[in-house]
Amino acid sequence: MASSSFALRTASSFSLKSANPRSSLLTTSTTKNFLPFTSSNPSLTRTLKLNTTSPHSYTSVPNRSFTCRSQAEPSDSAKVQELSVYEINERDRGSPAYLRLSQKTVNSLGDLVPFSNKATGICVLIQNKAEKKGDRYEAIYSFYFGDYGHLSVQGSYLTYEDTYLAVTGGSGIFEGVYGQVKLNQIVFPFKLFYTFYLKGIKDLPQELLAKPVEPSPAVEPSPAAKACEPHAVIAGFTD
Repeated sequence: MASSSFALRTASSFSLKSANPRSSLLTTSTTKNFLPFTSSNPSLTRTLKLNTTSPHSYTSVPNRSFTCRSQAEPSDSAKVQELSVYEINERDRGSPAYLRLSQKTVNSLGDLVPFSNKATGICVLIQNKAEKKGDRYEAIYSFYFGDYGHLSVQGSYLTYEDTYLAVTGGSGIFEGVYGQVKLNQIVFPFKLFYTFYLKGIKDLPQELLAKPVEPSPAVEPSPAAKACEPHAVIAGFTD
């Protein structure tokens, strides 16, 4: 399972007098100019200028000018990148394990399924669907991509139909990623095919973009891949 622009001007005055017409306690007049604010893409530039004049009966505040500029690189955060991954359980780690915490003879709420293949995580059983001969789980797990980092996913996992889970983050080249992943169950729970739709990251390396073999129960990893030989796996990938 394994360029917009705007100008803003405000003016306000405030006068407070005592009952004695000879005594004026406070008279304030404030004029503020905010000019200009501009932005354009792909490079974002902002200029903010503030002038303030505030004369009153006791003190005089000098004019002030403040300018701030910032630039940011354009972002391709809306770009969707597709990544295909097989999860094939080689049944060499005692995974998955079924922990029947409900102590019932049928799959029931609260049962746990931890697993450790090339994807690692845990599923909590939410509902047994006897009429569909399957279960609904809440799953939390991650995918390991060697030196490239990892991807984390979370969401409902249905054993009887295709499922979409949320991509919640990642590390390495996947830092800042978001999106979703489609889980296609080929042979439950030993053979699954995932299609990731990723946003928020730079272009994926070509090594991860090879055309996948079509999902099939007959698909098997090569002996060299099983042995994690360098030419058969992605950089830095270990068992």
